[in-house]
Amino acid sequence: MVDISQMRDPDYRPPMRESVPLGIQHVLAMFAGNITVPLIIALAAGPQYVALLVQIALLAAGVATLIQTVGIGPIGSRLPVVQGTSFAYVGVLTAAIKGGASLAAVFGASLVGGLFQIILGYFIPQVRKFIPGLVSGVVVMTIGFTLLPVGIKYSAGCGAYPAPFCKAAGFGDAGNWLMALFVIVVILLIRRYGRGIWSTASVFIGLVIGYIVAIPFGMMNPKQVEAIGKADWIGLPGQWFGLEFSTPAALGLIGIMIIMAFITTVETVGDISGITAGGADREPTDRELRGGVMADGLGSAVVALFGGLPNTSYSQNVGLVSFTRVMSRHVVTVGAIFLLLCGLVPKLAAVISAMPQPVLGGAAVVMFGLIVSAGLKLVAQSGLSTRNMLIAAISLGLGIGLWQVDQLARAAGFGPLPADVLPMWSMPLFVSGIVVAGVAAAILNALLPEEATG
Repeated sequence: MVDISQMRDPDYRPPMRESVPLGIQHVLAMFAGNITVPLIIALAAGPQYVALLVQIALLAAGVATLIQTVGIGPIGSRLPVVQGTSFAYVGVLTAAIKGGASLAAVFGASLVGGLFQIILGYFIPQVRKFIPGLVSGVVVMTIGFTLLPVGIKYSAGCGAYPAPFCKAAGFGDAGNWLMALFVIVVILLIRRYGRGIWSTASVFIGLVIGYIVAIPFGMMNPKQVEAIGKADWIGLPGQWFGLEFSTPAALGLIGIMIIMAFITTVETVGDISGITAGGADREPTDRELRGGVMADGLGSAVVALFGGLPNTSYSQNVGLVSFTRVMSRHVVTVGAIFLLLCGLVPKLAAVISAMPQPVLGGAAVVMFGLIVSAGLKLVAQSGLSTRNMLIAAISLGLGIGLWQVDQLARAAGFGPLPADVLPMWSMPLFVSGIVVAGVAAAILNALLPEEATG
């Protein structure tokens, strides 16, 4: 029988019979998001790059996650942090590619941005006083709130596709909603009545049961089923894109990627804070934050050398840690090894990627909601004074409000409108509201003393 203190210890090593399903559970939670980003980037660069970029993304996520969990000297949080291809870069990179930037320029800029983030990470303890639990909690809540629509879209049957394809995918069909609800119910029942590993791995079991049940109901994508048969058992990426730094497009992209390094750092601090709050009821240490952010940068820099897109901590898995209450980094190390296997065994990757989206959506709604709860816990631990509630209210209002008004993103160059309202460098700020909410919370926390509002 494992006591609570062991489960909250990042160095705890569960038996392999428990570590394997728990590790695979983490992979299933992030798998769709991890392959969605390279799919979108590949559509902008050319469909011939789809399979290659997806395979590299799986290998890259495995390598970057190992850097986090195992660590290299001072680099690595040594917490159950899962790394994956970052959604925050989608708008920036697709806009750059459509504007004439090559994939070599993308990977060159990713390398520079990753190295810059390593420098940022080193100084995180010095600026930590500006991001106390209240600010971290607001960031974590914003992460959860901005992810919840993704879970709903998956539940409706169209999480991984651009809007024009949603109707063709049966978006919003009753069968999709019922399947997502079925998965939620299965997860809750197993969590409530299961014992030991059955309860802890309830998300994984719910996904497996949902996958199996969805097959006879015809919810499998025929093209993805066909891809399973065609996929090789063993395969390595067969193309290297090189690195480009000197062209005008590459130089402009490097500047934007440096801005993105700040944004990714804020998100990673929030994710690490969410993991320690949700899994161990504490704030992260200086070493964990410094190592985590530096690992974020090193992971992106290393995978850029091999044609991998920027990696970051995956907020989906923050919710999973909060749900299972298992803080073991060794569990996520097992998941990282499984990601590497998926990258080396294309057929296994094809089987997982064929999971019906409503099945994943049901689990995502549970996990993303738990991210919001972890952020709320951080805010509550700071005290629910009028001052703190006012800071949280204004910060969340600005962050989530700006994120929802997508016309601003298009005005900054993300969509068909010309960039004549906001400067081009501001584009990354509107990919999500995370930075806006975090900066607003930090400024208000510094300006409003406790006694000012009672």
